[in-house]
Amino acid sequence: MWLIFILLYLCFTVLFTQFYKIATKSSVRHGTLTVLLQLIGGISVLLLCPLFSFRLPKDPRVYIALGVAVFFYAISDRINTTVRSGIEASTYNIIQQLSTIFMILAGLFFFKEPFLLSKIISAALILFSNILIFYKRGAVGVNKYVLLAICSNLAFTVGLFLDVNISELFNLPFYVALSLLLPALFISLFERIRISWIREEWEQGNKRAILTTSLAWGVMLVCLLRAYQLGEVTSVAPLCAVSVMLNVIVGYVFLGEKDSLLKKLIAAVLIIVSVVLM
Repeated sequence: MWLIFILLYLCFTVLFTQFYKIATKSSVRHGTLTVLLQLIGGISVLLLCPLFSFRLPKDPRVYIALGVAVFFYAISDRINTTVRSGIEASTYNIIQQLSTIFMILAGLFFFKEPFLLSKIISAALILFSNILIFYKRGAVGVNKYVLLAICSNLAFTVGLFLDVNISELFNLPFYVALSLLLPALFISLFERIRISWIREEWEQGNKRAILTTSLAWGVMLVCLLRAYQLGEVTSVAPLCAVSVMLNVIVGYVFLGEKDSLLKKLIAAVLIIVSVVLM
C-alpha cells in the first residue's frame, strides 16, 4: 500500500509544482493567490476524511505545537508563491531539497542524533547540486528569489521540526486541511486580505491552474504522509526524491524550461543519491 501512495504522491507533486508556476503568471497579488489555493485545497481535502479513521489528540500541548508549526508553514507558503513566480518550476524543486540539509542539522544539534558520515555526504551533495544549478561563468548567480527560497525552506524546517509525528494523532485528511487552512488564516490576517481580493484573484487568474494546484496540494500531502506512516523512511524518502527528476523532465516538455537542462538533470541525480545515502 505504501508504494501505491508513493506513486500517487509523485503524480500529484508534479501536477502541483507545474501548475503552481502557471498560476503565478496571472496572479494579481501573491499573498491572495496563496490564500485562495490553501482555502480550496484545505476544504476539498476534507472530502477524504471518511476514508480514514477519525481521531483527535487529547493533549493540549499537541495543539500548541501544531499552532506554532503552521505559523512557520504560513511564512514558508507565502514566500514560496513569490519564489515560484520568479524562477523555473524545476529549479524551485531542486532548491526545495535544502530543507533536508536543515533537518539533518536539526537532528544533529537538537535531536542529538549520531554524527554519521553518510548524512554529511548527503548534505554536501544536496548543497553542491544547488550550487551547480546557479553556477555561471565563474560566479554563483544568486538573486532575491534564491535567497527567499532559502528563507522559505528554513521556515518550513522549523515547522517540520515542531510537527514531527503529530499527523499520526489526527484523522489524516483533517490534519492536512488544518495545515492548509490555518496558514491561510495567518496570511489573511497579516496581509489584511479582503474577500473582494480573493474573488478578483479567482476571476482574473488561470482558473484551471488554480484548481489543479489546489486539489493536488491536499492530495499530495495526504499521500506523502500516508506513505511515511505505512512504509519505512529508508524506502519512502529515496522514491519521493524521484519527483525532482520528474519535474525537470516535465518542466522541459510542457513549460519549455530548457535553461541549464544538463545541470538540472545532474543535480536531480545527485539529490536522489544523497537521499539513498541517508
